[in-house]
Amino acid sequence: MGKKGDLSNFECGMVVGARRTGLSISHTAQLLGFSRKTISRVYKEWSEKGKTSSMRQSCGRKCLVDARSQRRMGRLIQADRRSTLTQITTCYNRGMQQSICEATTRTALRRMDYTSRRPHRVPLISTKNRKMRLQFARAHQNWTVEDWKNVACASQASPSPVPCKSKPLWQSDSRCLQFSEAPHMLRFTVWYTPN
Repeated sequence: MGKKGDLSNFECGMVVGARRTGLSISHTAQLLGFSRKTISRVYKEWSEKGKTSSMRQSCGRKCLVDARSQRRMGRLIQADRRSTLTQITTCYNRGMQQSICEATTRTALRRMDYTSRRPHRVPLISTKNRKMRLQFARAHQNWTVEDWKNVACASQASPSPVPCKSKPLWQSDSRCLQFSEAPHMLRFTVWYTPN
């Protein structure tokens, strides 16, 4: 598997227990799934020092942003959702004894499941929808006010009973014109009652 430091205290205890029952290094390695070198090191350390736990967990640099600091950073973000990474870092460093850099802030934000994105700019109306609206306008440009008075509009926020395709769908008969974007979207119906 890995080094002795990669084993938990329980796994080290299993190695020592297997060796104390009289199993060979090879048989213990085969039984527990660790390398022979790992079995040898763990048992040797236990024989010489009488311990099986390693201090490997406490080595390395301490994390600058602990759970309490993450909560503080979360409150800063909630106060201003549009703040940049530089602004978040500056506000965070104001009240702390040990300051952090922007890279540490970015890492902490990713660990807290905060992501940033630029808003995607889209036209207010799509090209396809613009063409369909223009077609509708040209078809009805000669209507009089009296014709428009005979039109009743109804909009349904619930899904339509008839399954719609994912692309916009125009249906028309002599008195009804329907437009549906998708099954979960708004369905708009225009009824025309001729005189």
